[in-house]
Amino acid sequence: MPLNGMAVLITGGSRGIGKEIAIRAAQDGAKVAILAKTAEPHPKVGTNSTGHASLDLLSAPISLYHFLSLPGTIFSAAREIEQAGGKALPIQCDIRDEDQVKSAIQKVAQKFGASAISLTDTEHTSVKKYDLMHQINARGTWMISKYCIPHLKKSSNPHILNMSSPLSMESKWFSGNVAYTMAKYGMSMCVLGMSEELKKYKIAVNALWPMTLIETAAMQAIGGQDQIPKRKPAIMADAAHWILTQDSTKHTGRFFLDELLLRQIGVTNFEKYNTIPGTKLEDLGADFFLDQNDVDEVLKLRMIGENQDALLK
Repeated sequence: MPLNGMAVLITGGSRGIGKEIAIRAAQDGAKVAILAKTAEPHPKVGTNSTGHASLDLLSAPISLYHFLSLPGTIFSAAREIEQAGGKALPIQCDIRDEDQVKSAIQKVAQKFGASAISLTDTEHTSVKKYDLMHQINARGTWMISKYCIPHLKKSSNPHILNMSSPLSMESKWFSGNVAYTMAKYGMSMCVLGMSEELKKYKIAVNALWPMTLIETAAMQAIGGQDQIPKRKPAIMADAAHWILTQDSTKHTGRFFLDELLLRQIGVTNFEKYNTIPGTKLEDLGADFFLDQNDVDEVLKLRMIGENQDALLK
C-alpha cells in the first residue's frame, strides 16, 4: 500500500534517520509532519581546530544531542521533503511538554486530516540526565502515541513505528548504561503493549532498529569518526518504508532489524548503504541491544548472499 496522500508524523525529523524516513515517504507523495525542537540552526559550540566537537565518542560518552552543534532544522527538512515530492508541515515541539504535543497533533489533523543519548554508568549518571532520557524516549513515545490514537483510528492503514531495539534481557546491554537502556527499552515496551492493545482498531505498532552503526549528524559533528565503517540512514528509511506500506493488520508487535528485514524481502545490494565504498560486511560496527537470534539469522543470510555472488562471478 503506497504512502501517496497518507499523513505521516515523525518526531525528531529535522535530521538523521528521522529526516531520511521523511524524505523516503515524501518520494511516494506522502504528507509529512515533522516535530522537533530545532527551529533555528544550532550555534557552534565546543569545536576544535578541525571544526568538529571536542569529544571522543568512545572514551567520553555523554548526552550528545544536547552538547553538539548539529545541522538541520524543521524548516530545512521541510524544504527537502517538498523537493522529494511530498507535502511538509514543520512544527516546533518539545515532546516532553504535553500541551505542545496536543497542539502539534491537532495542527497535523487540521492540516492533513486524519532522541537523547547518555551511555554513562549508574554512579556517574545525574538524576537530571536520567529524567531527560526517560522524558524523551519512554514518556515522549507513550504520549505522542496516546494523542495520535484517536486520529489513527480513522486511518485506512494506521501505523506506529518506533525507532527502538529488541527487548534483549542480556545483562551486557544494561551494564555501564542502565539509565539509557531503561529509557530505550521503555519505547520497546510501548510496542509490546500497544500492539496488542490497539490490534482491535487495526493499528499496527512495530519497532525498527539498525544492525550496524548509522552515520548521523551527531556522529559527523563529533569528528574523528570518518574512517569508522558505518551505513547511511537510507537503510533505515528503506526498511521503514516497507513496514509503513504493509497492511496494518498483517504485521504488528514486531521488532524489525533493518538489514534482516531487507534481506528477507529480497534486497541484495547493501554496498549502496556504506559510507565508505567497498566496506566488507564483517568490518561494519554492530549496534547496541542486538538480539543474538537476529544476528545469527543476518549472518546466515549474508553467507547465502556471498555464495550466490560467487556463483555469478
